[in-house]
Amino acid sequence: MATEHRRADRVAEAIREEIATFLASEVKDPRVVGLVTVTGVDVTRDLRHAKVFVSVMGTDVERAATFDGLASLASHLRSHVGRALQLRLAPAITFKPDESIARASRIETLLAQIKDEQSSSPPASSPPGGDGDV
Repeated sequence: MATEHRRADRVAEAIREEIATFLASEVKDPRVVGLVTVTGVDVTRDLRHAKVFVSVMGTDVERAATFDGLASLASHLRSHVGRALQLRLAPAITFKPDESIARASRIETLLAQIKDEQSSSPPASSPPGGDGDV
């Protein structure tokens, strides 16, 4: 049973690489705009379904258009992946947004703002009455 799980992981990684290569060089849909990054793929154990996690950098309008374009490419990608990886049955592909990169960028921005606020505020003064010994 562990062998099946490893096979699913290997197939998922191969699908990720194949789709990333396709999106970088062969995609012709004008709706797919901005920087599109395939961050991961989850494949069911029976290899019939693949969730492809994609990060899209751009405006909200560009992201929506890109996901529309990706949804229309899914059936073509299914056959392309099946041929490229020589799979008997190519998995059905669905694209899901991966917000982890955007979330990490937002956290870094907030941390930088906090750091800037702390460095620009005056240092805290010691309480009145000496060195604080009771």
